[in-house]
Amino acid sequence: MKRFAVIGLGNFGFHAAKALYEDNNEVLAIDTDKGRVQAIDAYCTEAVLIDATDKEALKSLGLEHMDGVIVSTGTKISISILICLYLHEIGVKNILAKALDEDHEKILKRVGATQIIHPERDMAIRISRGLSRPNILDFIPLSEDYDLIQAGPPRDFIGKNLKELNLRAKYNVHIIAIKELVPENFVLVPPASFVIKDSDILIILGKSEDIRKIKALK
Repeated sequence: MKRFAVIGLGNFGFHAAKALYEDNNEVLAIDTDKGRVQAIDAYCTEAVLIDATDKEALKSLGLEHMDGVIVSTGTKISISILICLYLHEIGVKNILAKALDEDHEKILKRVGATQIIHPERDMAIRISRGLSRPNILDFIPLSEDYDLIQAGPPRDFIGKNLKELNLRAKYNVHIIAIKELVPENFVLVPPASFVIKDSDILIILGKSEDIRKIKALK
């Protein structure tokens, strides 16, 4: 189980927190609006009413121990910049921030954001590519007993190659592809010598019960 925090519970932040929680993660939801905090309460591990521009308040939450923190604070650019700066100074390793435009993105990266989110642009690209280049995986008739998932590697996988991990024998699952984020690359049917990095995204095929065992690894 992974741990995440979402700062800013507008439309994007609310649904991000809810989706993470429904995927069996621990989720800390944060906002300055009491109504938004109450609305998310049933869809997260903990919801807190805190001003995230207060550095001392942020420090008290232990965010540096989270697997990722999403910053989604609306249209006030200065607020998201300040929060990202504080998160970076606190020691948060994975900061995902919503940007309003390219200039905002540049500043967020300078103050410590590790991943930038452009919700409308990213969704538009995804829909357009889905129309022009349908994903062949959509046409594989998987039964109800099988899952095809994308997942970050458990800690025990990092630094080991696929031959060492021997996932087919140990868990009865197959890594059919790997998305490398640093640098960006897509490896279809990776070789046994491929060494897993913490920034990789694994595309795993297997029985649902076996997939759950992989997702339960830390």
